[in-house]
Amino acid sequence: MPAGLATITSVSVLPLVFTSGWASGINAYAVVLLLGLFGASGLTDEVPESLQRTDVLVTAGVLFLFEAVADKIPYVDSAWDAAHTVIRPVAGAVVAALLAGGSGSLPELAAGAVGGSTALMSHLVKAGTRMAVNTSPEPFSNVGVSVAEDLGVAGILTFAVFNPVAAAVIAGVLLLLGLVTLLFLASRIRRFLRRRAQRREEGRLAGTGGHRPRE
Repeated sequence: MPAGLATITSVSVLPLVFTSGWASGINAYAVVLLLGLFGASGLTDEVPESLQRTDVLVTAGVLFLFEAVADKIPYVDSAWDAAHTVIRPVAGAVVAALLAGGSGSLPELAAGAVGGSTALMSHLVKAGTRMAVNTSPEPFSNVGVSVAEDLGVAGILTFAVFNPVAAAVIAGVLLLLGLVTLLFLASRIRRFLRRRAQRREEGRLAGTGGHRPRE
């Protein structure tokens, strides 16, 4: 094996599975794109060939650009998160299963369960945090949170290729802190949901000419 090539075969793939699941819950397209590029560039030999395919990389890249824009627009980001409530956990499970299948150190079904469940928890933290942020009238905090998420995913996933255990610990701490933060932001999240329900009601009334339909 060439010197400097990252490998995780001597260690269980579980830490990388956990980290990729956490990252998938925040930005699944970035995870697929980064892992695919790492494998295609020869940075690591642990990325399955299915993630290195040109069509997969192009599709992930285009969707990543869409997410990069939608994720920074107040309320649009929450609608995007809602649409990805299923996509991100599924992506986390699939990526985890592929990583496990390539290494042979962890059953694919178990890896998929870990990656999918971690992605779901991470997604809930992201979506809930965005709801709280969207209660602020200015858009700058939204953009700042989005950029921090993008940089965090890229940095920790890259670190995971070279030091999967340490990266998994960091991802675990961030996930735990995110869950705790949601508890403190519960009131702001409820406020966001009330505003969204009110906007929907106003839009429905506008569509009926401003009058409530008769029962």
